[in-house]
Amino acid sequence: MKDAQKPDHVSLTTLVSRLREGRFVIPDFQRDFEWQPSDINALMSSIFRDYYIGSLLLWKGKAENFDALACERIYGFSDDNDTREYIVLDGQQRLTAMYYAFMAPDAPAPKRANRFRYFIRVDKFMEEAYDEAFIYDWTQRGENLIQDRDRQYREHMFPLSVIGETGWALADWAQGYERYWQGQAGTFHENGDREAERKARHSARNSRAFGEHLRDITEQYQIAFIELDRDLPLDRVCDIFTQVNSRGVRLDVFDLINAMLRPKGLQLRYLWRAAKQRLNFVNTERMNVYVLQVMSILRQGYCSPKYLYFLLPGQERQKREPNGSLRREVLVADTGGFERRWSEAVYALEKAIDLLRHPQEFGAIASRFLPYVSILPAFAALQTEARNLPAFSQMDAQRKIRHWYWASVFLNRYSGAVESTSARDYLDLKSCFEDDAAEPALIAEFRERSRSIDLMRETRSGTSVYNGIFNLLVLAGARDWRTGNVPQHDELDDHHIIPQAWGRQNSLGRRTDSILNRTPLTGTTNRSVIRSRLPNQYLPELVAATDEDTVRSILESHFVSPTAFEVLLTDPFTPQDFETFLRERQRTIQDAIEDLLVKSRLDLPPRLRELDAHIEDVELRLRQLIAAELQDDPGLLPGHVQQKIKERLRRALRMTPGFDMKAYHPLSARLEFADLRELQDTISSKALWQRFAARFHSKETTAVRFTQLAEVRNGIRHSRQVNDIVRKDGEAALLWFGTSLRSGSPARHHDQPRQSGDG
Repeated sequence: MKDAQKPDHVSLTTLVSRLREGRFVIPDFQRDFEWQPSDINALMSSIFRDYYIGSLLLWKGKAENFDALACERIYGFSDDNDTREYIVLDGQQRLTAMYYAFMAPDAPAPKRANRFRYFIRVDKFMEEAYDEAFIYDWTQRGENLIQDRDRQYREHMFPLSVIGETGWALADWAQGYERYWQGQAGTFHENGDREAERKARHSARNSRAFGEHLRDITEQYQIAFIELDRDLPLDRVCDIFTQVNSRGVRLDVFDLINAMLRPKGLQLRYLWRAAKQRLNFVNTERMNVYVLQVMSILRQGYCSPKYLYFLLPGQERQKREPNGSLRREVLVADTGGFERRWSEAVYALEKAIDLLRHPQEFGAIASRFLPYVSILPAFAALQTEARNLPAFSQMDAQRKIRHWYWASVFLNRYSGAVESTSARDYLDLKSCFEDDAAEPALIAEFRERSRSIDLMRETRSGTSVYNGIFNLLVLAGARDWRTGNVPQHDELDDHHIIPQAWGRQNSLGRRTDSILNRTPLTGTTNRSVIRSRLPNQYLPELVAATDEDTVRSILESHFVSPTAFEVLLTDPFTPQDFETFLRERQRTIQDAIEDLLVKSRLDLPPRLRELDAHIEDVELRLRQLIAAELQDDPGLLPGHVQQKIKERLRRALRMTPGFDMKAYHPLSARLEFADLRELQDTISSKALWQRFAARFHSKETTAVRFTQLAEVRNGIRHSRQVNDIVRKDGEAALLWFGTSLRSGSPARHHDQPRQSGDG
């Protein structure tokens, strides 16, 4: 009996050649090419990162079968020669995507008006910043770039269409890229620009390594396919195709790891079946992969699929040492070690989910209110690292994790491809646990942008910002409007303050669905209090049932300020009043984000939270005083203070996108980068004390008060225990500074006689 199925592999070079020649055709019963440009980009990323992309099912065709199935050429193919050889039964989208990226046909992308070009950003690829390395362009810029080889080299942009060219095009491009940067290095050397020369030589080395990677991928990357015999009856071929597509199960990295573990006597599916119920709070099909990713992050700091393979028992990997040498290591010695690490990862995810859903920790009280599912591997791994720190360091680590988490939520950090982001954040936060100066750039960006987050447009439940605001309302202890109690978290849902029906009547579209018009309420309260009525109807009823102060207090727990409360009572209530309410609530929520998250006050007890705010106010007033007394001249600062500020400014410039150094020329702006002790050193310096002596009177008293203030401030900011003595000393210092900084004539101080000439 003739063998009907022939499993085989083909290299990328050979497959591209067959695509170019038009050997593949698509039967009429296949759906049209539907992939989006981003899907094509993702496939290119998989290929060039040496990932498995699935197998193809091909039927060696003949004329009558081509006709019987009304076969057509791959999308974009235009040659009229009859070179047909294979009917594509499974893999049409992948093959067509490869044809479109590598051959760059003169055809728009499906359902798009423009032609798309695909590139690899070589410098990002060599840094393993894969989320940024694969680029597509549909504008004239992309077309111009295709025509300009020097610009490609200068901007590190490798056009994937080079792979579709014949002859030595690929080798010529790689060699030209290397020559270009070698030439640039020589030019910079002659000009004496050593830093530019260093970067150019680095690019030249990268170009050589990238050229080798291109050669290896095109020659050695293998695509699996099954070839059905050309004489197989048509009905049997259709049956095989139907069976393949009816299963509809996507083969992912979990399936591959499971298959590789079977010969070692380990059934990964059984392990997952036992763990699944412990993690079922989160609604995602990827949780089994997340367990593997947590294992990988904790063991090697990375979690992309190629790193997951190194979790296989006995699997060797090469690791580069700081001196550049390579050594081999085995991450997991045996199946027992794999099972232990699997259990640790499941526990880490379980604890992480418990934290995220806790109404007083992160406020994601139901799965649908999680801002991100994809942040789970990094969050779980970081929580594990924090638990393993010495006891006195754990509170500070948790504070840093909270800051990173909320910055990620409100800056949409985990909305796209996240494997490299997870690894980078994990490594950055680990460094930050040990060194405050190693703060991730994300945190500085959050501080910079927190006031500009546009909450007006957040109208769709489930987005990270929408859910983040809802979580923040839960954390703020939003009280029930009917009972005044904090409701049970399983009773809460997000309801409208101003009803949808009113919005429809006034043609407001989705604006009434904004998170600014939503708040956590029980279904009972929504039905019995609001009942699709305006606030100017139901709020007076609440006031009549209790009193106005109580109702105002309850609404303030929902970030409805006194000003917003008055707007809600307006009668008649107009669309203009609605817009005023949204703007006021946005301001109040932005204040809450800054106060609770940017200033890290969320995890402080209310009394310390208030104390921290008063300390910040004193620091701001001290900066204003110094700037005024020194006439906004940074050159008058003590030398060591100037140096510290310059170092912090340089660090901010390196780490913060769009940082404007010119804005920090005045002293008033530069003092934002001075700490409390440096403010003290400025006021108490020999050269400047006489400018401040009339206000503070005694250096010794001033030093004592700064020390008291610093003690309580550092205890709060670094999550250390603040005992009653430290707190009361801090409160005394705040009172002293408040008197000293009060506008008008300097006050006399009863705790120390005025002294003169001590500076």
